[in-house]
Amino acid sequence: MKKKRLDIEYNYDFELLGIISSAKGYKLAWEINNQLSIRLVRQADLSIFLKHNVEATFTYFSYQSEVNALKLFRNKPNETELRNYLVPEFPHYDYILSSQGEEQFNSNRLQEVLRNIPSIELVAFIPLGPLKSKDNFIF
Repeated sequence: MKKKRLDIEYNYDFELLGIISSAKGYKLAWEINNQLSIRLVRQADLSIFLKHNVEATFTYFSYQSEVNALKLFRNKPNETELRNYLVPEFPHYDYILSSQGEEQFNSNRLQEVLRNIPSIELVAFIPLGPLKSKDNFIF
């Protein structure tokens, strides 16, 4: 029997920023809300099946307007016994910020604004090209 393969190419129209911060997720979301005059709101946990059919849940906050979307994810899973990350290529980041939309949230301006938040130690752009785990952000 002849096998057919379905190849799907996704449009990765978002940018990712890695954040190192010791702040709790809700406090970091509140600080980002104050700096950007937006309203990141806690969402239901994101569930992802990782290697060997292990399900991990990640906390995330989301803001959506007509032209922009901003999502703040915790990089470490909620289950303490799991050592898997949302972006395993960058395990040193505590949070991942996904930005999608118009120029208001372009990565350079966003990095400058986030660096003004005292609880954020480092903000860096994550290139999507070589990133194997970029499919985790398509939902």
